[in-house]
Amino acid sequence: MTDGRVLRVRHLTVYRYTRPVTLGEHRMMFRPRESHDLRLLDATLTILPAPLRVRWLHDVFDNSVAVAVFHGSPVFELRFDSIVALHHLESAPPIYALEPLAHSYPFEYADDDLPDLVAARHRHYPAEAVSFWARRFTSPFGSTGTMALLEAMTLAIRSDFQYVPRVEKGVQHPEQTLRLRAGTCRDFAVLMIEAVRSLGLAARFVSGYIFVPGQLAGQVNGGGATHAWMQVYLPGAGWIDFDPTNSIIGNRNLIRVAVAWDHRQALPLSGSFIGPASSFLSMQVDVTVTEELRPS
Repeated sequence: MTDGRVLRVRHLTVYRYTRPVTLGEHRMMFRPRESHDLRLLDATLTILPAPLRVRWLHDVFDNSVAVAVFHGSPVFELRFDSIVALHHLESAPPIYALEPLAHSYPFEYADDDLPDLVAARHRHYPAEAVSFWARRFTSPFGSTGTMALLEAMTLAIRSDFQYVPRVEKGVQHPEQTLRLRAGTCRDFAVLMIEAVRSLGLAARFVSGYIFVPGQLAGQVNGGGATHAWMQVYLPGAGWIDFDPTNSIIGNRNLIRVAVAWDHRQALPLSGSFIGPASSFLSMQVDVTVTEELRPS
């Protein structure tokens, strides 16, 4: 592990309405997941108008979720402003001590692990085109290096597909991403999840943020908004991060907030309002991730 860096993340979301609406319950996933490679130093969450109450919980994936309940007063605007400071450690380059059985693909997960990995191996978008594409990265003559397979798939999405930001919620069907050779970070994450699941590997969706150092400005996709990537479970190494949008393997510059089997379970913000659907005017999302200089 490196000495790491101190990062500050500001995540601002503003909803605006053409006429007064009454706010329903809203759920937020803004708080990063603390781990051996990420330590949360400070966190503040400001919501305007101020909610009646905010409660915190851990969901089934142990993600930290804030739930806001509002007064019944009509509003024209709703604002969420999350600021967190964290100590981020990363391995450069990452070295993963896979168990011998997992060095080459195909391999079998241990019987003790299989019950816990059922959902992580279940395909949500069965499609032969995705399976066919995934098999391109395996050797027809026997075994393939497991990490080499996953690295090649990560690099192929970065080099062969075009990153196209999209404000609308949801993801493309992986077959559509393959056909268009274009998509958002969440489209690419879902494509790679479905591809590795078609090979029998366990995978999950990750939502969070990406730090873009000044020298990489213009070379990294996903900055300025929430980011999405995926993880694969490999015996001996555990859950390994793969960001196909930027061909990142490991946690370099990636800040995990939520993990889930399905992208719909890791929404950064969701909620409702009471009023005509036409009342919704716009949504503004601004994410900045900056490095804080340490005193010498």
